[in-house]
Amino acid sequence: MSRPWPEKLDFSSTDKTLHARFDDGNAFSIPYETLRVESPSAEVQGHGPGQKKLITGKQDVGITKAEPVGRYAVRLTFDDGHDSGIFTWDYLYALGEATR
Repeated sequence: MSRPWPEKLDFSSTDKTLHARFDDGNAFSIPYETLRVESPSAEVQGHGPGQKKLITGKQDVGITKAEPVGRYAVRLTFDDGHDSGIFTWDYLYALGEATR
């Protein structure tokens, strides 16, 4: 079985949500806050099991930039300066499923 591939990523500053549609027919609306507090960066996730940091106060965070990383991910820059998380398509899909 092939992995779901994103067909469209729409970053909405109005509702501060990433609307993502994948080629398997699934579509997700992932709040920017979720993307920020679940960033796959070492700054948030730590460097090993049990090191994840609790990030709070990001209800109003925005995204100022989204740039592709190869063909497998996107790097997001948040308006609070955080920019070290690389969101793979698999990770975005998993976040989308978790926010349903």
